[in-house]
Amino acid sequence: MTQMKMIRLIEFAWIWMQQLNLDLPKHHRAICRFLEKIWQEEKRGLLMAFRASGKSTLVGLFCVWLLRQNPNLRILIVAADHDLAKKMVQHIKRIIDQHPLCVDMKPDKLEEWASDCVSIKREATGRDPSVLARGLGSNLTGCRADVIICDDVEVPKTCDTGPKRQELKRKLGELEYVLAPDGMILYVGTPHTQETIYNTVDGFLKGWRCLKIPVMNRQGRSNWPEKYPQDKIARMKKCSGLIKFQSQMMLQAIQTSEAHLDVKRLIFYKDELSYHEANDSATLKIGNAQMVSVSCWWDPAFGANGGDNSVIACVFSDADGHYYLHRLKYLHVPPQTEAAGFQCREVVKFIKENHLPAIHLETNGIGKFLPALLRQELNRSKLACSVIEEVSRRHKQDRILSAFEVPLMNGALSVHEGIKQTSFLDELEDFNLFAPKGHDDALDAVAGCLLAEPVRLKRNAFANLTYQKWQGGF
Repeated sequence: MTQMKMIRLIEFAWIWMQQLNLDLPKHHRAICRFLEKIWQEEKRGLLMAFRASGKSTLVGLFCVWLLRQNPNLRILIVAADHDLAKKMVQHIKRIIDQHPLCVDMKPDKLEEWASDCVSIKREATGRDPSVLARGLGSNLTGCRADVIICDDVEVPKTCDTGPKRQELKRKLGELEYVLAPDGMILYVGTPHTQETIYNTVDGFLKGWRCLKIPVMNRQGRSNWPEKYPQDKIARMKKCSGLIKFQSQMMLQAIQTSEAHLDVKRLIFYKDELSYHEANDSATLKIGNAQMVSVSCWWDPAFGANGGDNSVIACVFSDADGHYYLHRLKYLHVPPQTEAAGFQCREVVKFIKENHLPAIHLETNGIGKFLPALLRQELNRSKLACSVIEEVSRRHKQDRILSAFEVPLMNGALSVHEGIKQTSFLDELEDFNLFAPKGHDDALDAVAGCLLAEPVRLKRNAFANLTYQKWQGGF
């Protein structure tokens, strides 16, 4: 390989950005200086920068810059899963292929240019590639690396419970056995939990050098004003919710005390559904607001021996995106009654009373055989209502928080006064992301409504179903 005059990482990155007709903003220059210093001195570093800050671009450039200096280096990219690690390797390949200072680095053999395993032109003939991608669950036995990049290893699926966090630390601790003497480890990511691994004070990375770049500095000014001016940051905070914004944009580990849902932000109303027909079309209103869409969610359960409750809820929305939690019902099965059939009949009544064109039915657990039974009951009642089968895969507490936080923070959720007679408000007040207690079945059902794709309500008539003309088409 042709020898090249040694240049700084910041110069190497600037040349790449010029290729893309982009500038090298202030925080990118700070990242370059930090990475170069870690390589030359401590060999242990943590880079935390806000989402979409360009940190992955800079880390990829850093890896290629290292290989440009020493083609015999072995770099291991570790991420939460293999596909995420492959993305970084693919980015590195793109830089090698297109950077003007890397024209002679690409290998001659096609098999050395794979999507997750790259070997550049070099003198070393060892079995370890120049760059290798691995997920946390991969077997690293036999691997050796001079540089390990842990890129977004802390994500919700690896840290949302205590046992998962312990397992994450165990797997990451094993990387020391893979690293060559005097090798370097760099962590890159944002915190996803209060007990984040990205703690250099008294946590998992205690004593490591850290560069932390939130979207706003201590004076409240943007760290990347060209891309994130103050008004855009304000919109982002409003749309994403306070907790997610603090975590992913301000790099603050989520505090338990902040993971509650504020009941005081609810707006209550007494108006009932008002259905009107005129000129062969129909409208549905709550007070003076015309409804344009609706979501209904049924989270079924038998509720035996103090278990989960079976709850159905419906949430309407108007043209301004305001939500109306209009009805919520616990389906209590009388003694000596066949539970599945009884609940399906109650659900049909709920659908009819609220003029619902579709229902999302959670099929986890006992819900697997309910869609067919519910459709039979709908046919008997001659109701045109779609049954949409759903499987919930997200952690329940995270699903509830993501559904409620933004509407509550923006005053966009109204609740019918009648719902005060249920346990919904108690569940909302008791909600805690990290220390769940008691039932949260009503919260879960309403969260399903808020997160589900709403059914748009059309105005054209629906033949032979007078009470459903307002939504049509089903």
